[in-house]
Amino acid sequence: MGLGLASRFQLLNWGARLRILKESQQSLVAGIDVGGTFTDLVLFDADVGTIRVAKTPTTLDNQATGVLNALKKADADISVLDLVVHGTTATTNAILERNLAKTGLITTMGFRDILELGRRTRPQAYGMKGDFRPIIPRNLRLEVPERMDAGGNVLVPLDEPALRNALTALIDKGCESLVIHFLHSYANPDHELRAAEIAREVWPNQNITAGHSLLSESREYERGVTASVNAAVQPLLRRYVERLADQLAGEGYKHDVLVMNGNGGMVSARRVATEAAKTVMSGPASGVMAAAYTGRRAGMPNLITYDMGGTSTDVALIRNAEPAVSNEIEIEYGMPIHVPMVDVRTVGAGGGSIARITSGGLLQVGPESAGALPGPICYGRGGTLPTISDANMLLGRLNPTRLAAVPGGPTIKEIASRFEETLGKKLNLDAIGAAAAVIRIANARMGNAVRMVSVSLGADPRDFALFAFGGAGPLHSTAIARELGIPKVLTPSRPGITNALGCVVADLRHDFVNTVNRPLDAIDIETVHELFARQAHDGKRLIGKEAVAICDIREIHSVDMQFVGQTHLLRVPLASSQPTAAELQQRFEHLYFERFRVELPEIRANLINVNTTVVGRRAEIDLSLLIDVSGRKSSLAEAHIGMRQVWFDRWIETPIYWRDHLPPEARIAGPAVIEQMDTTIILEPGDEAAQDHDGNIIITIGGMK
Repeated sequence: MGLGLASRFQLLNWGARLRILKESQQSLVAGIDVGGTFTDLVLFDADVGTIRVAKTPTTLDNQATGVLNALKKADADISVLDLVVHGTTATTNAILERNLAKTGLITTMGFRDILELGRRTRPQAYGMKGDFRPIIPRNLRLEVPERMDAGGNVLVPLDEPALRNALTALIDKGCESLVIHFLHSYANPDHELRAAEIAREVWPNQNITAGHSLLSESREYERGVTASVNAAVQPLLRRYVERLADQLAGEGYKHDVLVMNGNGGMVSARRVATEAAKTVMSGPASGVMAAAYTGRRAGMPNLITYDMGGTSTDVALIRNAEPAVSNEIEIEYGMPIHVPMVDVRTVGAGGGSIARITSGGLLQVGPESAGALPGPICYGRGGTLPTISDANMLLGRLNPTRLAAVPGGPTIKEIASRFEETLGKKLNLDAIGAAAAVIRIANARMGNAVRMVSVSLGADPRDFALFAFGGAGPLHSTAIARELGIPKVLTPSRPGITNALGCVVADLRHDFVNTVNRPLDAIDIETVHELFARQAHDGKRLIGKEAVAICDIREIHSVDMQFVGQTHLLRVPLASSQPTAAELQQRFEHLYFERFRVELPEIRANLINVNTTVVGRRAEIDLSLLIDVSGRKSSLAEAHIGMRQVWFDRWIETPIYWRDHLPPEARIAGPAVIEQMDTTIILEPGDEAAQDHDGNIIITIGGMK
């Protein structure tokens, strides 16, 4: 009997493994993103050269059913699929809703309260208000005698009988997951390793998280919270992916399922639950990866992504086709998750965001949302509160015949009456004036989010293009770009399914962090080189375990540094894995000056973390296939589907176009409205739109240079 692919990998060096992967390209790939309202699918067939898309309602009781429904709607033969890549909100929603597994923690004697003490911050910046619940309650956090110092030396040996007693106590209390979190385990993990070995003898399942194995860096609070989040969602994710894999196998699927991680990479469903915390922000990350991929092909590698959905807007920064990744994401107050994730900032402004008058007489938009049910008034599902979508409808920006979810929904006159009664009378405005005010305030809030994600990372938004996606993003993108001085807007072919596209185009990716935490002048630089080499080796080994076709391997190296005495870190990118100490010093000082415009030559530099990202790049996909060529018309006039009065500070008779009918060379001068299956694009007066080779619409903002 011949060796299987996995066995052959174990016998070959990396170069030979890469040749095998290149020879085994997957031709039929499904990317599936499960959102709170819809499950989106992109099905790429490399042999035929086609891309099919589908959008079905998410089945909240069992998301796997929605995945199968999307595949069937796209007429996919599941038995011949080569690869399924899945983005999920399961872990993020479980954390935000606190729908978590019962979890116990065993820690060093005297440190059970580290999860609550935190960093002495408050839920509310002003006033003694706000509450906080740690992931693991105090009665499920137990202590055992053991102690390492910061250098990794044993001060107190691990008390194994006490450990066994603690394990028994947590099992008796009904804990489903276990966290082992010892002081300074990043410096010496021996006690955590031994504790995990003992735990596996008695714990009733696989849900055991040793803090150092997930996050090998200093700062006990952040490492403890990250490990606790991982353990608390581990059983939920494990059950979900197993159910999904079983249902796909029942339909004839013969291969592995890959799950998107929050860093924009993928991991096998067989291993994803081991590091479940890394799937937090999986959904937003896939959209950002699709944006980076699209922008690189379009020759626009520097982007600010702007994803506006029904409830919120997500914003991220992409430089040189590389999304900004952070190890310091705080998903909510008191919940820092220190694993690498795409740095996405969220503001509570979406199509369903509710507009209201505050007690002080001010107009406020969001963060409360009408959601999918009852939804905005214009959906016709019983909503009565004015929202951003309703304002767009009143101003003629949305097609009233396409948006209503049910026949016989409210008329424009009825929506206008509601706006005037709820908002207009209190603002001394008519319905149109109130709707225009709602749009201006929403744009200002989202513009601030775009400004902050760029400025906080030391970037000028004017040096970037705005990548607009999500169902509502292209409605507001040109106004936001104009406000911030952004010269161009890139709108992809299918803005409403961009997250699913991200699952198809994403690469394999593994991130590694190891703490050094010593002054740079006291470090043996060879130790840093050895860490880089070990991280790169581990990344290639993990990629080799995935039976996924890749074209090549790329290593990205960096360090986290600070001046001695500071608390914040700066990520310093490196050109190679063997930098000199002088090079590290020079790069850090240059980056620090670029960020803060301050030089501190009298203070020593501190090297905190050594980081490596290993990326297995997959084959290119022709994005022009997202729009069916057979639907293209020969002239712009044939893509014109009507005229409508649209409000642009005044009413203007505006041409309406159907995007799928636009000829490849079409150029459209604003004002104009471009409609398509999953979104509506607004061109304001003075704007000009043109298509590129992939079918993206590039909008040049009027008056910008």
